[in-house]
Amino acid sequence: MTIWKRDISLESLNAQSKNTLIEHLGIVYTEVSDNSLTATMPVGPNTHQPFGLLHGGASVVLAESLGSYAAYHCCEGDRHCVGLEINANHLKAVRSGIVTGIATPIHLGGTTHIWSIEIRDDRGNLVCISRHTVMVRNAVKKAKV
Repeated sequence: MTIWKRDISLESLNAQSKNTLIEHLGIVYTEVSDNSLTATMPVGPNTHQPFGLLHGGASVVLAESLGSYAAYHCCEGDRHCVGLEINANHLKAVRSGIVTGIATPIHLGGTTHIWSIEIRDDRGNLVCISRHTVMVRNAVKKAKV
């Protein structure tokens, strides 16, 4: 059984990332399974901190991008999600290569979702573990002026 309530495809996810921070960092969505979303990000000058290591903030961008897109696609109708909190524990330094993030749900409630995002290096080592909490809301209607 799938968790997705909206149509979700790699083509649409990657197209929506055009001209955003996601595209600037080289994040590419690579897999949608019945209960997870996966993306990769290159480790290099665009994602390094000044000492030549993967910037923790870049890992958080990868994690939040995965969690937010996944949460949105688990909502129906005019429901949408806004981020409430994200945390990240950086466990291993990475200087080059590709990191892969996988978002899986911990809780899919009517008003909140909690997502776990594991980021691993090319060798499968856990680099960062993140938890992303989002609030599920009805779409806000614009006031007539």
